[in-house]
Amino acid sequence: MNFGKTGILIVNLGTPDAPTRGAVYKYLKEFLLDRRVIDYNWLARNLLVRGIIAPFRSGSSAKLYKELWTENGSPLKYYGERLVEELDKKLDDSFIVRLAMRYQSPSMESQIEYLMKERVSKIIVFPLFPQYASATTGSVHDEVMRIVRKQEIIPSIEMINSYYDHPAMVNVFVENAKGFDLDSYDHILFSFHGLPERQLGKADTSNHCLKGKDCCKTISIKNQHCYSAQCYGTAYAIAEKLNLPKDKYTITFQSRLGPEEWAKPYTVKVLEDLAKKEKAKRLLVFCPAFVADCLETTIEIGVEYQEEFEEWGGEKIDLVPSLNDKEEWIDAVISIINDNSTAQIH
Repeated sequence: MNFGKTGILIVNLGTPDAPTRGAVYKYLKEFLLDRRVIDYNWLARNLLVRGIIAPFRSGSSAKLYKELWTENGSPLKYYGERLVEELDKKLDDSFIVRLAMRYQSPSMESQIEYLMKERVSKIIVFPLFPQYASATTGSVHDEVMRIVRKQEIIPSIEMINSYYDHPAMVNVFVENAKGFDLDSYDHILFSFHGLPERQLGKADTSNHCLKGKDCCKTISIKNQHCYSAQCYGTAYAIAEKLNLPKDKYTITFQSRLGPEEWAKPYTVKVLEDLAKKEKAKRLLVFCPAFVADCLETTIEIGVEYQEEFEEWGGEKIDLVPSLNDKEEWIDAVISIINDNSTAQIH
């Protein structure tokens, strides 16, 4: 019997506290020093982040964040707050919903401490990452365990792993896409955040990863936790609902950093080929690794890739909106919790 309430901890990646060089430097340092994000040894990671990436990228990144910033601040944080507000309205008083960021504020530690002080009987951890990756969901789970292991009393904790093909989430992307005339586009891209191929290989326990060009296109017990395979699963689920023929769309990966080989094909290379070789003029892009507007969607796709596409001869890239604070997404979160935990929300 549970005497206390159930805590629901909604967690997203994080955002700088302000679009300034100092705030971005602080954010980049915390984010990139996570061993699950840059998985080099301690010395190499610190030299790279403290000596090169954070000092040299903080200025340019701050300019991008200024473009992204709205009157409500960071869209990623704002929509996280809206999600929590709307969930709180839909749930009865046996639940406490809190928002945390894996990096920066509000911190996971402060929010878990809040739930503990409220004497919750159970905590459900809901990372806002539909596809599992060690650098995102894995890092959130790792941080939860680091925080609670200091407690003498640890409540029941349920951690949601992934929901890459959950029908309720897929349906929200599908409904967002129906606001566009799909037949008017030369091609459609499903662009996911990239990961180094080395990290994909490290997560492989079945000698399956990168053994063939189609290793990610079918998900099975061998690659069920593979980030790339789950991305394909998400795209296929959306495409099927929209009745998209396979020659109408391509699954790609964006945000590559550094000289290593990352998950392929690269979004920017596919954009170039579509513009130069296929003479494509109008493209529609989904970003189903992100459930809220952020730098990677609004700026990278909507501004930077748009500019490059035009330089290569293309005309227009339209971005399917993120899920943000849509009521259907709020309902989807409840459905995902019901299907992935012992809690039942009505």
